[in-house]
Parts: sequence; C-alpha cells; structure tokens
Amino acid sequence: MFLGQKEDFDRFLASNGQLSKMLGMSENEQGMNGFGSGKFWFMFEIMKRYYSLLLLLFTFLNHLSFGQEIPFEQEVRKISSTWDSLGWKPRSTVFTGSSTIRMWKNLDGNFPSENLINTGFGGSKASDLERHLFPLVIKYEPARVFIYEGDNDLWADIPASEILSSLDRIVTRIHLINPDTKIYLIGAKPSPSRWEKKSNYLIFNQLLSEYCQAKENIQFVDTWNALTNPDGSPRPELYIKDQLHLNQDGYVIWAEIFKPFF
Repeated sequence: MFLGQKEDFDRFLASNGQLSKMLGMSENEQGMNGFGSGKFWFMFEIMKRYYSLLLLLFTFLNHLSFGQEIPFEQEVRKISSTWDSLGWKPRSTVFTGSSTIRMWKNLDGNFPSENLINTGFGGSKASDLERHLFPLVIKYEPARVFIYEGDNDLWADIPASEILSSLDRIVTRIHLINPDTKIYLIGAKPSPSRWEKKSNYLIFNQLLSEYCQAKENIQFVDTWNALTNPDGSPRPELYIKDQLHLNQDGYVIWAEIFKPFF
C-alpha cells in the first residue's frame, strides 16, 4: 500500500464484514454497521493503532530514502483518485496489471452488463502490483479480479519462480480479506517484439497454469493460443506498431477469450 491511503484503508476496515467473520463474531456482537462494544471493537481499535504505527514507520523510512519515490506511486494515486471520482460499486470486477490491461480501452464496451474497474498501470511487474495491491484491488472489495503480470518481468530476466512467488502473495492477501473472491491469472501473450524469449514465456505460462490448478477460486486464462497461427508463430496483424501491445483486432480476440468467465 502506498502512503497517503490511510483514509481509504480506514473506510475499508469500517465496511468490511469479512473481518468480523474471521473473528467469529455474531451480528449482535458486531453491532450497528459491524461495530459495537466488546471484543470486536477492542480488536478493531488495536488494528487501527497498529496500522497508524506502521504508517508512521513507513513515513520515517520513506524520509530516509533520500526523496526517492516509490515506483508507480504517482500513477497509482491518479488511478485511485479517478475511480473515486467516477464512483465504483463493491462486488465489481477488477482488471489490473501492466499496459496490456491499461490499454484495453473498450473493456466496458466488450462487457456492457458488468461493473468493471480497470486499474492497469503500464510498465508494471508483479512486484509492483504486490506493492500497490490495496489501492488497485483490495479497496474495491471485488467479486472477481483479473491479473495480467509477468510479461514485463520475464522481459527483464526476472525468474519465473520469483514472479510466481509474488503472485502467490497477491492471491493470499486478496483471499485473506475474502476467500470467495474469484481470481483469474492471465498468461503472458505472444508478442512478436519479444519472440526471442518465447521459451521463457511458455514455461512461465505452464507454471502459472499448474499453480492455478492447485488452488481454489483461481483460474488460469490462456491467451497464447488464440493469438498465434496454426504453426505456433505470432500474428503481427493483431498488434500496434511496437509489436508489443494489442490493437483493436487483438482486443476483439481477447474479449472472446474472457466471455466464458462472466
């Protein structure tokens, strides 16, 4: 969580009944809006004070970083502020991850009957999403979360095992808040500009698929096969000039891939 989101975090705590369930409290014990006197209120106050102390610690450590900003902090602040201005509903579907998600401009048009929140931020890696998970995912209390990370990681020579570890921590944190949240981990796409590392991407996708199969409420979304020719080669006509990001035709195919998950 980046600094400056304490108000969002407090509102989230105050509205999240799952915390009450985790403590085994009845509705009477929780009181109005999930809070009342006794055990739960005492625990809640401890949590808030603990968070305040952590916030002070993070602020102090941030000052020791010689003014260096947390990666993507300003972009994430802007995304969070934009969605607060637009308004959002709990139990919506969040799409997040790197620029392939951010540039899906017709996402709402592809799924007009769904309440969607796009918090994609370009150039990100799995570790970046892990760092900013609260303002990009958790604060929205989503019913479903689609995550696209790993593409930039692999290109930066980050080992697949490290990416999976980061994604596992992301999944764990989301399910700690609500175990019923459905999470979809999207496999890396076959970009022509990154074809030299094809084997790395295929290995990662296989490992990601196996990880999802071993977990509850997590599904793997394969986008590789639909974006390649019968001989396994990539389809340049589905990408913009940089041959990395999908064009409109590419996103039409993506929309068809994702429809069964709604």
